Formats: sequence, structure tokens, C-alpha cells
Amino acid sequence: MERSIEQMLITHQKADTISFLKAHPDHFEEAITLAISDRQPHSWRAASLLWSCMEKNDPRLQGQIKNIISRLPVSHDGHRRELLKILLLLEPDEEDEGILFDFCVELWKETRKQPSVRYIAFLTIIRIAQKYPDLLNEIAFLTQSPYLDSLSPGIKHTVEKVKMKLPA
Repeated sequence: MERSIEQMLITHQKADTISFLKAHPDHFEEAITLAISDRQPHSWRAASLLWSCMEKNDPRLQGQIKNIISRLPVSHDGHRRELLKILLLLEPDEEDEGILFDFCVELWKETRKQPSVRYIAFLTIIRIAQKYPDLLNEIAFLTQSPYLDSLSPGIKHTVEKVKMKLPA
């Protein structure tokens, strides 16, 4: 009987599922479909699995950028975090970057969201802003006290380090 990614996510540890997907790349498309669906908790686990198995600018995911971005507003925080991590390894076009940037700014401003989700959104903001220097002006505003206060000391420190590496 052939295994499915969904079955693997239910019955196996993540390391075993990663090994399975690497050994059976024909199941990668199934993992993509599951990751951009709303079949929780399998969808966020599939997204995490993809991030663990993909390469930078992975051609198997490059054509799914719009689908991943469209999934962000309707996903829960853990799923969002994993989808954003995937997007950090891909190259969206300019239009998609604009949508993604705006979404991540709004997510970053939601101080009641999980700090790990906000942090990945912040990294996405930084990545896009580095390509479009006019956006760097927004970073100073977004790293003011109200947006940092709800973060853990470790994430707050990391955000400050990232901010310090930016051109003035």
C-alpha cells in the first residue's frame, strides 16, 4: 500500500516524514497541495515539511507563490508562519511582493499575534525592503516600542540586530 503525505504527517515524526519526502520526490506535489489547503492540522505540518525539504527558489514551489500568498489571510498563526518561511526562500514577482509586504506589515502590527509569526513577518518585510530602499524608511516606524514590547527578549534582541544591519 502506497503512503500518502497526509498519512505520514499523522503517524510519523517530522524527521521520518522529511526522509520519506526526500526519498520519494514524486510526493512533493501532494505536500504542496496539502500545505496550501485548509485541512488542519495537516496543512501547517505539510508547509513545515516543505520548508524542511525545499531549496532556495525551488522550481517546484515557484509557481505556487500566488496560491501561498492568498492562503495567508485565512490561515491560523502556525500555518502562516510556515507559509511565510517558504516564501522567504522564494522569489515573488514585484506585484506579489507588494501584496506580501502589505500583509506582513499588518501582521507585524498585530501585537497580540504569536511573536514567532510576527518575527517571520518582520524578516519578510526586511527582505522586501532591502530590494526597494524607499521602504526602508518604514522600518524605523515598525521597530518602535509599541511593536517590540510584546516580543520575548530574545526575539526583540534579534529584531534590533537585524535593524542595525540595515543601511541608515
